[in-house]
Amino acid sequence: MNTDERGTKRFSVVARTRMAVALVVAGCLALIGLAVTGQAATPERLEFVQVGHWVYNDAAQSAFHVDGSTNRVDARADVPGANGSQVAQGDGSGYVVERNRITEFDKATLSVEESTPPPAPETPFVMEIAGGPYLVYRNAGQIVRLGDPAATVPAGGPLSRPVATTDGTVWAHRVDSGAICDLPKGAAVMTCPAQLPPGHGGGLTLVGDRPVVLDTTGDSLHRVGPDGLGDGLPLGIKLSPSAQVANSAVGDRLAIADPERNQLHLIDISGLDQDRPSAKPISVELTKGSRFNGPLSSSNVVAMVDETRGEVLTYDAAGKLKSTAKVPGQGTPPRLAKGEDNRIYVDSSDGSHVLVVNGDDGSVVDVDVDKAANTQTAGAPSADPEPSGDQPPPQQDQRQQAPPNTQQAPPPVAKATPPGAPRKLSASSGDGSIKVSWSPAADNGARITGYRVSWPGGSTRVSGSSRGTTISGLTNGTPYVVTVVAENSAGLGVGASAKAVIPGPVNRPATAPAVTANATAAGKVSVSWTQPDLRGGTLVHYLVSVTGKGQRTVSATSAEFTGVTGTATVTVRAVTKFGSGAAINGATGSRKVTVPVPSDPPTITISGVRVGTTGLIVSVNANGKGAAATCQAEFNGAMSASKSCSGATSLNINNVVYFGAITVNATIKTSGGTGKDSWTGVPSAGGGAPGGSLIWLGPIAMVGLRRRKEKELL
Repeated sequence: MNTDERGTKRFSVVARTRMAVALVVAGCLALIGLAVTGQAATPERLEFVQVGHWVYNDAAQSAFHVDGSTNRVDARADVPGANGSQVAQGDGSGYVVERNRITEFDKATLSVEESTPPPAPETPFVMEIAGGPYLVYRNAGQIVRLGDPAATVPAGGPLSRPVATTDGTVWAHRVDSGAICDLPKGAAVMTCPAQLPPGHGGGLTLVGDRPVVLDTTGDSLHRVGPDGLGDGLPLGIKLSPSAQVANSAVGDRLAIADPERNQLHLIDISGLDQDRPSAKPISVELTKGSRFNGPLSSSNVVAMVDETRGEVLTYDAAGKLKSTAKVPGQGTPPRLAKGEDNRIYVDSSDGSHVLVVNGDDGSVVDVDVDKAANTQTAGAPSADPEPSGDQPPPQQDQRQQAPPNTQQAPPPVAKATPPGAPRKLSASSGDGSIKVSWSPAADNGARITGYRVSWPGGSTRVSGSSRGTTISGLTNGTPYVVTVVAENSAGLGVGASAKAVIPGPVNRPATAPAVTANATAAGKVSVSWTQPDLRGGTLVHYLVSVTGKGQRTVSATSAEFTGVTGTATVTVRAVTKFGSGAAINGATGSRKVTVPVPSDPPTITISGVRVGTTGLIVSVNANGKGAAATCQAEFNGAMSASKSCSGATSLNINNVVYFGAITVNATIKTSGGTGKDSWTGVPSAGGGAPGGSLIWLGPIAMVGLRRRKEKELL
């Protein structure tokens, strides 16, 4: 073979190789383009990780997409919604979630599709996972799948915070019965393979993408499997009942927050799968008096929000503080959300800012959504670019395409399993008897054939349609715990137990609750109490009062009062009923609390002054030192409205005229004193106005006209 032939062959091989690579790249780009624009259906069994995070901006009444990789807002959808709405995203749609409405919008066209009512008027827990998104209504015990196929699945009772494995299975813990249940991707019913011991509290987490339950009563961790709970791993610490576990582990450590003891614990969980002792827990002290949200974990970072101080805190697996960042915005506390892109997103309550937490190193970046709202308009993505001159125009495919298959396969349903626990179990005492009632248990694919009722010293069986029974021949003054178990063709389900009931004469008032009360310098009093002995009666509600604030009717075991001053007395009493009789007020539990008086004066700092549409906008950082504060700004005798302030606050001075450098003053007032700050400079352009020198022709002309009229009058 001569030199020319070898060169020709080499060229041919290179050309064919480059052509093959070009075809592969072009095919991939085409597939990506179709997937991004929403013009191609997702191939079966091909899952896309949702990148970024959607947030609802109250001021703009729009949903905005924050790209966590660039820390920029790159999309906007104008969707009507209530203030404080959440946004959930799926493969092709986004959903603005309010307490009373769920509005779907198309992520490709950014246009509103339809609105549907939720199953309960509460704020749900949002899960963006494979097959979702899901909305978990924890108090109502309802799980809504917004993905395909859409479904509302009853969980049978109230839930703690759920978790999900990477295959799209949702795991939930029933607070009332202790059952650990799972909902596979696309399934229509839940099964409950595991159960915490009666009376034990807990929460779910993931270790190695497998579900693990934290037993806060037994202070232990257990794997969850088809055969129930695995052996317990002792934590090495004592937890309070309100302890919260993170959604997943960070390396070999699992974060558990104990707000009652002001601690964040990092537990060594390697002992779950390895036959060796666990390392000593790492405990981090949290700020006393603060209320926390979290913890929430990524691959290397644990994040928590100090709701009292309005800060997000990030830690590594060793408990080292990586960053502290202020969460802008006012109103309700900020929200924590875990993205599928390994980032943690912290939304301000009004959607004005999103703090993006890097899941690898814990760094935090503040994305100003308000700023994007002033410059970005809603609409569909830009069209494909026009073909260049050296490319042939696309040829229209004249072949007739087959109509899409509009029939959906029915959702897979798990095979019949033993039933769930009976719901809403209650027991009330009578003279030598106990009356028991319940709501139906989840049948889990097979009809309930009966309920077995047992108590110390006896048992009975009633039909599957029964909703209660009366146990007679009991000894007055002796406590009894009654357990009810449902049965179907697959076997006996998990049992539900009522609190101990003591038979005896009816109409005995409840005992006094044990009351705890804490007060802050801002005048807020937080009250909590334990449920007292109801003496066999059924709880109707609690009557809670604080000196000078009247009396409230409360169903939970906690309440908050604001505007309290000095020393106040908190009282709590349970109201019970026996059957259809009249309500009976129980004994009163009380606690005295003193609202601290702030000793330090407040401080205020002007961080900037910019031009608004009607005047000047003064940005300040206000610190009331724990007391309620009001702020006001002043320029050349013109005053802003006095408003409540804490942290980053904007003050508007309207209808003012200026030129060049000016001086602006700001004042903060609390019961602890007064603070002031002054700023001198040229206000920056704002509201989307261009930078550079700014001349207000309107106000200047007004000044000239006013002076001319004054001369005419003279």
